[in-house]
Amino acid sequence: MWLTCQAYRELLSLEFWLLRKNFPAIHDKVRNTRVPQSPRGGVTPDHVSRAVDFAGALYFKPILCLQRSAAAVCLLKKCGYPAVMVIGVQQLPFAAHAWVELGGLVVGDKPYVNEIYSELCRC
Repeated sequence: MWLTCQAYRELLSLEFWLLRKNFPAIHDKVRNTRVPQSPRGGVTPDHVSRAVDFAGALYFKPILCLQRSAAAVCLLKKCGYPAVMVIGVQQLPFAAHAWVELGGLVVGDKPYVNEIYSELCRC
């Protein structure tokens, strides 16, 4: 339950920047979240992913991939995992997507998502 509350808090902390379409602030938040030297024991990336999914189901409005991925990366980092958020695009039909990677592997999304989208940035 603690992890779900933290995930909800992360989703909520991004809301201000999303409403103002301040994407550089979201990028900075994700990039500047530090991985502690002593990780939180017993919390796995799968636990974090499920907590973010559950918090998203309880959230007061639908969450999109950018908010979900940014919250997941921040929470993973706080739990001691050097996760990155990746933003990519697909040309035809045009689509954009954000996802989480840990050690080059996709977390909490389709494992082949990085083959569908061309990477724009990672933070």
